[in-house]
Amino acid sequence: MFTKFVLDYAAQHEGRTITLLQAGCTTAGDELDLDALRGSPYDVTISLVDDDVPATREAVASRPELTGAILGELRSLPIAPRSFDVVHCPMLLHRIDNAELVLGRLVAALRPAGLLLMRTCDRQTAAGFLDRTLPEPARAAMWRSDHGSQPGPYPAIYEPIASASGIEAYVTRHGLAIAHRQTCRAGASARPAAGLAGRRIVAGLSRGRFISSYDELRYVIRKPEDRFARVLQE
Repeated sequence: MFTKFVLDYAAQHEGRTITLLQAGCTTAGDELDLDALRGSPYDVTISLVDDDVPATREAVASRPELTGAILGELRSLPIAPRSFDVVHCPMLLHRIDNAELVLGRLVAALRPAGLLLMRTCDRQTAAGFLDRTLPEPARAAMWRSDHGSQPGPYPAIYEPIASASGIEAYVTRHGLAIAHRQTCRAGASARPAAGLAGRRIVAGLSRGRFISSYDELRYVIRKPEDRFARVLQE
């Protein structure tokens, strides 16, 4: 889904380089196919950044495709305003402190009409509840069951913005537009039955407060055209 949106955007801006920032590169999945973008007829440049924590350092050290990724404090990492056409934010929002501040910097980095591609866990799901409340040994065991030997688990911060209501309130406050929204299960086909049962138990005991029907949120969000900047450029 994300790949199609980026290719459509590139086709609309044919003739110039499309700049893409992947913020949260060590937890990116297959929702955005970077190889397909590199192999497309469009000129796409990709920059990789992530929060500097032990799990991200281990991931960068173990995965050649992450060579060149910049790790640092995302609240202060130098990112020029209006310098990217696309920002991909995969599985980052729920695992960082000051998530709304960081998200604001990523939105500011977008050019007018640019795309914010977001994938995150939701604190209001049963999976999110378990991730942020289980003791670390249990979280580590759950991570291994879902992700095998991949580096992790990552921090489980889950500030209020890491939820459907939090994201959609942010979008409304900042004049952004949701182009597409999707909910999905994370690796459901490979997930052990015990993990699925645990989510259902949490949902039942919470009387529906925590949802078990999905684990993740995916959004395509558009930054509006800046008509004043367009007039100045003319």
